[in-house]
Amino acid sequence: MEIRVDGSIRLRTLEEADAPALFALVDREREHLRRWLPWLDANRAVEDSLAFIRDQHAKAKIEENVPFALLHETELAGVVGYHSIDRGRGACSVGYWIAADLQGRGIVTRAVGALARHAFEVLGLEAVELRAATENRRSRAVAERLGFRAQGVVENAEWLYDHHVDHVVYVLVRAGAPARSRE
Repeated sequence: MEIRVDGSIRLRTLEEADAPALFALVDREREHLRRWLPWLDANRAVEDSLAFIRDQHAKAKIEENVPFALLHETELAGVVGYHSIDRGRGACSVGYWIAADLQGRGIVTRAVGALARHAFEVLGLEAVELRAATENRRSRAVAERLGFRAQGVVENAEWLYDHHVDHVVYVLVRAGAPARSRE
């Protein structure tokens, strides 16, 4: 599957052939990513990236997760994707990361915006959730620029190597989505 975001950005399903490039990017960005992502110690070789891709493909078959290579121009720049797709609730969450040298250019904002539109228009979902560490100002700004609304804070939401971080939970609701009964 591919989602063309604009002339320089596209999202393409991660493939097994991406494992070497994905590992090289993770390894190059390790210090940058470590500040907010808990899985870096489990990704120490190309085989680990390959195992991640295979695991994500298995989850995509049951629509649990759908990962995409975030391509800027023709280069792998990061990963974005759907997590926890829940057809019963009509909702999913999104996650992402990007190389440090590409931050601040609106690439993630445009990619997440395209994922949200795809969730509403193609997947038929009614809500998209995004979680960001309370101190992760860049990630929170992505949500806020796209019109996600803060719903609250989950304390100790994630363990990052030697400490917990709290997460702000943001939700974007499809325009015109009917309110769901709470019964």
